[in-house]
Amino acid sequence: MEQAFKYRFYPTPEQESLLRRTLGCVRLVYNRALNARTEAWYERQETIDYVKTSALLTGWKQQEDLQFLNEVSCVPLQQGLRHLQKAFSNFFAGRTKYPNFKKKRNGGSAEFTKSAFKWKDGKVVLAKCAEPLSIRWSRQLPQGCEPSTITVGLSPSGRWHISVLVDNPSIKPLPAVQKSVGLDLGITSLIATSDDEKIANPKPFERLRKKLKRVQKALSRKQKGSNNRDKARIQVARILAKIADSRKDFLHKLTTQLIRENQTIAVEDLAVKNMVKNPKLARQIADAAWGELVRQLSYKAKWYGRTLVKIDRWFPSSKRCGNCGHIVASLPLNVREWDCPTCGAHHDRDTNAARNILAVGHTVAVCGANVRPDSHEVKGQLRKTSNGKKQKPKS
Repeated sequence: MEQAFKYRFYPTPEQESLLRRTLGCVRLVYNRALNARTEAWYERQETIDYVKTSALLTGWKQQEDLQFLNEVSCVPLQQGLRHLQKAFSNFFAGRTKYPNFKKKRNGGSAEFTKSAFKWKDGKVVLAKCAEPLSIRWSRQLPQGCEPSTITVGLSPSGRWHISVLVDNPSIKPLPAVQKSVGLDLGITSLIATSDDEKIANPKPFERLRKKLKRVQKALSRKQKGSNNRDKARIQVARILAKIADSRKDFLHKLTTQLIRENQTIAVEDLAVKNMVKNPKLARQIADAAWGELVRQLSYKAKWYGRTLVKIDRWFPSSKRCGNCGHIVASLPLNVREWDCPTCGAHHDRDTNAARNILAVGHTVAVCGANVRPDSHEVKGQLRKTSNGKKQKPKS
């Protein structure tokens, strides 16, 4: 089972100079290849793949004004072209948007395969480097594991980090338990469980929002291209990094606890990208990081032999009575508790939704039933003509 371990490291001035040049060369090659593929298609309807971009790279290295490409390791440059090929594959498969150009202010990363680094006695020596990196080993690698790939990255806040990919045989399924849980994702409470438990949302962005606003306002006053603007940009990046670190730490602890305590976890398959288009709730939804929470649950469930069930996003989990199954016509967000008009049962909105999600999750896991509500034609609905004008309702 492949697993990545991320660490901070502190390069010497010589190492930092070489790594910054490497990141710049990777960014240059990636952007040139992306531009070449885009122009070839729009101007000549010609498709350029990884093999052709690799040939272009050989030609670029021979140009007089690009001789500095030969001063860094060739492996990160080739890996950058492979990443571009993967980005286009994801685009053509409909999973992502068209690839974007890399920007210097975003830091960057460079990937080194086994042929471009040395690993001995817990020390990493990258190609073209004379000394091993000074890595802060916050946790040890599993016994007997050696890196297959090392990725060096620079964050916008100026922090250097290294990601070590290993094949970890110590990851084994956890002992089976008889407990299952349904999760209803929210804003005030990050999750409400079917066990009547609510986990508060730490809201890391809201805690540092005023401070972030102040430094962003100071950044907007600085003259573009000045050293003071660069210092202000780093201040903004450091606060954003602090927010991201706090959010990720909380989510990792929460998801690990859920995976250890439950054999089956049921969640809604929410379209977070569409939900953040709501201007009134976009900031709160983004701060809750529902997508990251579900992503962590997904890969940890695979690691430890658990079952994660995603139910249809259109299932009326909040509006459905968990006692008799009655579905109310509407349930505004400001209504947190309600009584069923059929059986009179009193429900907490979030807890009732979590129980319904768990019940449907068991159904989907066992027999793969479709829980999407049936569509009903609404009489008297306005129809649009071909020219966009509304017609009268059907009789």
